[in-house]
Amino acid sequence: MPDKGETIWSQRQQDVLETVLRLLVEMGDRVTMSAVARHANCSKETLYKWFGDRDGLLTATVKWQASRVTFRALEDARPDLAAVEASLTDFAANWLSVISSETSLALNRVAIGQTGADKMQLGRIVLENGRFALGARLKPLLEAGREAGILAFEDSETAFRVFFGLFARDIQIRLLLGDDLRLSPDCIRLEAAEAARQFFKLFASPERAGALKP
Repeated sequence: MPDKGETIWSQRQQDVLETVLRLLVEMGDRVTMSAVARHANCSKETLYKWFGDRDGLLTATVKWQASRVTFRALEDARPDLAAVEASLTDFAANWLSVISSETSLALNRVAIGQTGADKMQLGRIVLENGRFALGARLKPLLEAGREAGILAFEDSETAFRVFFGLFARDIQIRLLLGDDLRLSPDCIRLEAAEAARQFFKLFASPERAGALKP
């Protein structure tokens, strides 16, 4: 489910953003506009035209990476429990798949390394266009579940944070610290489905609680 205001990149621009991700893995925070232009076979003038300065290029790269976290749209204005659960499972599985990738780990390590430094704050860019943007995308789904009488909560931000904690747990920090954590596609899907199940046990409306699987 993409954002209505989501940037649509051309294939050539996508290739450039993929180059930035690859260079972040190889070079860390030493990535420059010149290096990107050289490896992407384009001019620096083109990069500045498309993305502005280096901060703009990195912001676009974070947004591009975050756009990989997708989930199925709710087709019904009043969805049933199965549809909401499936969408939550998709979101959690895609987030785990993206965040455990080598490129995301490199991006987050660079962001953490710049925290507190007197330079461009990639950490802020990652937060605003990653975690916070993804929360904004998922909250309407949670609210639709509440409107349909499936979920019961007062604050969608709190509900999202609980769900995030259920599927993210300590996985990202362990990966960032070099833990050799094996996350196969099947394992990720099982983890995501269990997180959605636990979330419904916590936030199912009283009317729907009896329909949940034990």
